[in-house]
Amino acid sequence: MNRRQFLKSTSSAAALLSMPRFAMAASGDGFVQLEAVKGQGRLYGEDGGLSDLWLYNGKLPGPEIRVKRGERVKVRFKNSLDEPTSVHWHGIRIDNAMDGVSGLTQPAVQPGETFDYDFVAPDAGTYWYHAHHMSWNQVPRGLAGPLIVEEDDNPFSPDADIILSLSDWRLDDNGLLDTASFGARHDFSHAGRLGNWLTINGTSLPDIPVTIGRWHRIRLINTSASRVLDLAPSRFGAKVIALDGQGFDTARDIDGVIQLAPAQRMDLVMKPDGAGPIPFEMMTGQPFIFANFVVSGEKAEPEELRMPATNSLPEPDFANARSFPLDMAGGAMGRMQSATMNGQEMSMRELVQAGNFWAFNGQAGMGDKPLFSAKRGETIILESTNNTAFPHAIHLHGHHFRVLERNGEKLAHPDWRDTFTTQRGETVKIALVADNPGKWLVHCHMLGHAASGMMDWFEVA
Repeated sequence: MNRRQFLKSTSSAAALLSMPRFAMAASGDGFVQLEAVKGQGRLYGEDGGLSDLWLYNGKLPGPEIRVKRGERVKVRFKNSLDEPTSVHWHGIRIDNAMDGVSGLTQPAVQPGETFDYDFVAPDAGTYWYHAHHMSWNQVPRGLAGPLIVEEDDNPFSPDADIILSLSDWRLDDNGLLDTASFGARHDFSHAGRLGNWLTINGTSLPDIPVTIGRWHRIRLINTSASRVLDLAPSRFGAKVIALDGQGFDTARDIDGVIQLAPAQRMDLVMKPDGAGPIPFEMMTGQPFIFANFVVSGEKAEPEELRMPATNSLPEPDFANARSFPLDMAGGAMGRMQSATMNGQEMSMRELVQAGNFWAFNGQAGMGDKPLFSAKRGETIILESTNNTAFPHAIHLHGHHFRVLERNGEKLAHPDWRDTFTTQRGETVKIALVADNPGKWLVHCHMLGHAASGMMDWFEVA
């Protein structure tokens, strides 16, 4: 679908973005209701038909859950689908039993059953929730929503605090979600399920309202199954103030392109100085407009930028750290000859027949023994090596970590993340304080990669 078709199909479908919101106001037993249901949505603008989707509370994206830092989140989840599912609260340093990983931290929620998620959100920032059972099949059908944890004093008013869920869809020639290709082995063994269409909050080419002369917080969430988004905030006058929910002390100017991988978040601030529209572009190849910031209002008195307060995270103790490797292998055009699966060494041919294409440290999929074990409070350094032909977005559950080095070079900004990207042939070194007890997942967030071998676990005693 080319740019002209895109603009033609969506020019009359531009809309103000709005999103249903949950607040954790006490009512009854204090639980809000979240239900996974079958539904429909028009992904390809007015010229496209209604795609069959799986949705939370019938909405795309799911309802915004917004709490204050330190507040309790109480969600009664009901599964009204025909297959099991679960809900993962991505990026939250959560109690292990509430992490939502079926088969590791909880049984999958069966059709017609409910599960109560009840946890405290300790850190302010931009997070999200999504299905974590057969997520390669469930997330790209629509099962995702934003989870926002506000600072004690949020310097941005509700109408200037804007959430943009960016989603990559694979549509057929009729503009409908291509469901026949879910689970395709070519996707699993290559770059993952890549789409041909982008939406923001479920809408094609939306107008995003902003006010002249006023600071806005723009929260970007990449909910795609595999698509890495190339963005250039400076092209629309924005600065970066947070990554993966963890804020900076000062707003940061970014020259050129910054990548937002699947599951990653990026908070921006922008203050429009003149009339719009201001294009919001995807920078892969030729710049491609997939939304517009529409400026309104009259020029007001200059407004100072108030930065949100940052979180207090435990700093790594490098003097007493232990190091472990994270070697990624496999996939098409890879050199992996064999790997261990279910305790048995298997050839690549045998692995492929079993539906596995990838491995961490020679292990395809989760094994009986953890990737590493740590004592509570211990500093762990992971040095990853990408020996594959494709990029990966590696997510660690229950923890944040500092990204220290790439290809042996120390980074000017060793930012806190919960998901880091690694390119072909690249080495990346990260450091975390293993302060959250339990069994935690580590996996590639190109969801087909995780399903076909690039998934393991670690333990904090």
